[in-house]
Amino acid sequence: MRVAVIQLAYDDGESFDARVDRVAGLVAAQAGHDLVILPELWAATGFDYTRWSREAQPLDGPWAAAMVDAARAVGATLHAGSFVERLPEPGVDGRDLANTSVVYAADGGLRAVYRKVHRFGFGAGEPRLMEAGEDVVVTRVPAGAGTDELVVAGLSACYDLRFPELYRSQVDAGAEMFLVTAAWPAARVAHWTLLGQARAVENQCVMVQCNTGGAHAGHQMGGHSQVVSASGEVLAQARTADEEVLSVEVDTRITAAYRRDFPVLEDRRL
Repeated sequence: MRVAVIQLAYDDGESFDARVDRVAGLVAAQAGHDLVILPELWAATGFDYTRWSREAQPLDGPWAAAMVDAARAVGATLHAGSFVERLPEPGVDGRDLANTSVVYAADGGLRAVYRKVHRFGFGAGEPRLMEAGEDVVVTRVPAGAGTDELVVAGLSACYDLRFPELYRSQVDAGAEMFLVTAAWPAARVAHWTLLGQARAVENQCVMVQCNTGGAHAGHQMGGHSQVVSASGEVLAQARTADEEVLSVEVDTRITAAYRRDFPVLEDRRL
C-alpha cells in the first residue's frame, strides 16, 4: 500500500474556501497512491473555536462534495481528515456540532464516518461546543494495486491518541492499521510521536498519523506526521512543522506475519 500523508500547514490569513480549493488540488496531485490522508479540522482550523459554528456543514455539504471530487480525481481512498459537522439534531449534551472524520473510496463513495470520542479542551473548546462520538469505527481500505485484499483500519482523531483503550477496542474489531488525523500543537509534539509509536507497538498495528503544520489562532502546530510499522519501526516522519507530503510504502502483509511470529496479543488477559 502506497500512502500519502499530507501534513498541511496554514495560517489565519487563508480563507476557508481558498484552503478547500488548495487542498483539493494537493489531493489530486497524489496520483499513484492507494491511500491519502489529511489532518484534523484543516478547513475550519483546529483551535479557532470562534469559526466553528459559522463554518459547520452537514455531512453532504459543500466541503464533503469537494472531498468526493478530490477522491475521484486522485483515484485513491481518501481520508479527508475531519470537519465541523452540523448534526441533523442536537445530541445528548445538547450540542449540534461534531468533529467528524470521513473516508471516501476512490469512486467518491462514502466508506466511513467517525465522530471524535475524546474532546479536547478541559471544559472549553470541543467539550463546550461539540458532541462526543460514541462509536468505535473501523473500515476496510484496499491494500494496494495488484491485489484484491482489504486492510481493516481504525479511525481516531488527535486527543484520542492519549486513550489506549480506544485502540484496543479497534483491535478487537479487527484493526490492522490506525489512521489518526490531528491538529496537535508544538508544545506537546514529543507526546504525539511517542504515543503514536506506543499505540503501534502495543497493538501490533501500522500507525499512520497526519498532523497540522503552520500556526493559527495563536497556536504553533506541531507537524511531525509519521508512519510506524506494527513492530514499532518508524517508516517515515516529517522532521518539521512545515507543509510536507510523506509518501510511504507500507507492506500490510508484514503485520499478520509479525503477529504470528510474536503473538503478544494472544497473551492478553484483561
